[in-house]
Amino acid sequence: MANGLKEIIAQAESEAPLLKGRADFEAFKAKLVGPNGSLTQVMKSIGKLPPAERPAMGQLINQAKKELEAIFASTLSRIETQEMEGFLGQPIDPTLPSPDGWVGSRHPLAQVAQRMASIFARLGFSLNEGPEVDTEWFCFDALNVPDSHPARDAQDTFFIKKEVGMGDIEKRGSERYLLRSHTTTVQIRAMLEKKPPMRGLSIGRVFRRDTTDATHSANFHQMDGFCVDRNVTIKDLKAALDFFICELFGSGVKTRFRPSFFPFTEPSFEMDIQVPNLGKLSDKWIEAWGCGMIDPEVFKSVGYDPQHWSGYAFGMGIERLAMLLYGIDDVRLFYQNDLRFLQQFA
Repeated sequence: MANGLKEIIAQAESEAPLLKGRADFEAFKAKLVGPNGSLTQVMKSIGKLPPAERPAMGQLINQAKKELEAIFASTLSRIETQEMEGFLGQPIDPTLPSPDGWVGSRHPLAQVAQRMASIFARLGFSLNEGPEVDTEWFCFDALNVPDSHPARDAQDTFFIKKEVGMGDIEKRGSERYLLRSHTTTVQIRAMLEKKPPMRGLSIGRVFRRDTTDATHSANFHQMDGFCVDRNVTIKDLKAALDFFICELFGSGVKTRFRPSFFPFTEPSFEMDIQVPNLGKLSDKWIEAWGCGMIDPEVFKSVGYDPQHWSGYAFGMGIERLAMLLYGIDDVRLFYQNDLRFLQQFA
C-alpha cells in the first residue's frame, strides 16, 4: 500500500506538466482524489489493514495528500498564468500597476451634500446628528404640528407597529415610533442639548409614503438648518440663503420669497430661485425650499424663552438641488447604482 502511494505521487508529478488547460486539470485532479480516484481507493482500503498498522498508513496517506495539494496548486497557478497571457497577448509583469486606473468615488448626492455643508460652515453652522427612527413628539409635537395635520396620517408617514420597542430612543409619552419624515427632528434634539446662541445643520435620509417616479421617492435626503440668537430677523434669513445659493450656483442668481405655511415657522416662505446657467430653466422661477422664522411654540417646547430668543429655519432636498446642478431629469438615477451614471461624477 505504501508503494501504491509512491506510484500515485510519481504519476502526478509526471502528468502535471503536460496539462494544457483548466478542463484537463479538473480531469487530472478527479482521477487522483475524486470519488473514484486512485488515492481515494487507497483511503477506502485502510480499514482492511490490521489495527496496529493503520496509524502508520494514515500518516503516509496524509503526507501524500499534502504532496498532491502542492502539485495541484502549482499546476493551477501555471494554467491561470497561461490563460492570462493568452488573453493579454504578452507575458505578465506583476510589478506593473493595474491597467484599470478607475477607482471608487463619493456618490454624487454625497458630493453635493458635502459642498452644501461646507458653504454653511463658512456662515458658522455646525453639523448635528439624529436617529432615522424617531418618535411623534420629535417629528410633530415639538414642531407645533397639530393632530389633524395630513403629515401625521399613515398615508403620508411610515409608522412603526406599536408593539415594537426601541431601547435607544426614549418616548416622551404614549406617542408612536416612526421613520422621520424630515431632518427637522434633529433641530429639536440639538436645541434640547445646547443653549443659544447657535447655528445648526443636519443632513440625512428621510422617508415618506410617496409613489416613486421621476421626481419623487419614498426615501430621499434633506438638509435642515436653523439659527437661534437675539434679534434675528427675516433679513438675516434671506442674507444667509442668498449667500448659499450664489455660492452653489454662481453669481447672477435671483431669489424671491413667497408667503407659505409651515407649522414650525411663522412667518413661513417658499424660496424661489432663477439661475442664468440652467439651459431651458434659465428664465424660469424654480421652487427651491421652504423656510421661515421659528415659531414661538417651538421655542417653548424646548424650553427657550421666545421673549429673549428668535431664529430662523430652512429645509431643502439634496436630490432636488443635485438635479438642478447636473441637469438630471430623473431622481431614480441616483439610486440605481449604474456605473455608467456614477462614473460621470468620479
